[in-house]
Amino acid sequence: MAEVAAIVLAAGRSTRFSGGAEGATKLVAQFDGAPLVRRSVEAAIGSGAKPVVVVTGHAREQVMDALAGLDFVEARNPDYARGIASSVKAGLAALSPSCEGALIFLADMPRVTADLARSLIAAFASDPGVDAVAPLVDGRRGNPVLLSRRLFAPAMRLDGDEGARKLLMREGARVVEIAVDDLGAAFDVDTPEALQFRGSRGAE
Repeated sequence: MAEVAAIVLAAGRSTRFSGGAEGATKLVAQFDGAPLVRRSVEAAIGSGAKPVVVVTGHAREQVMDALAGLDFVEARNPDYARGIASSVKAGLAALSPSCEGALIFLADMPRVTADLARSLIAAFASDPGVDAVAPLVDGRRGNPVLLSRRLFAPAMRLDGDEGARKLLMREGARVVEIAVDDLGAAFDVDTPEALQFRGSRGAE
């Protein structure tokens, strides 16, 4: 099996959710009985990816408290205010040279399942020449995405709010898409109202 890590991006400021309140973060809001960030990290751990790297920044102490008892590696991102690209780079920098690929999880997507992540890893392991693997929900790419090491260097050149999915649009990039019947791969929590979402059709 290919050596695949998981990176959970949990450093952002959540301004749309919190209204810009100082020190507030949506990532500790409860969703189905657990903090958003904890659900995302548990899915990453359940996928079998190793290590699981959690990138922290804004409201770090709250995020770390929400993850108490879980097996992960923390990567601090002091530049989190510069956008998601800084967190992608902080996560990749924490990986060993032997890592062949990395699943990029967004910590505000609590309906992403370990089963989905495992299917992406299996697709990657079965096709060594692929550059990335992504779930396809109703014809659109969702999350998480799995990047091969070949895309790590381009990822380190991302800037601002450019995320990992931008790399899938690179000319010549070979991307495998896995069609999934799971709305959770396309659902994120941007507002308090979104915490009421119960629409996943996929397996837990």
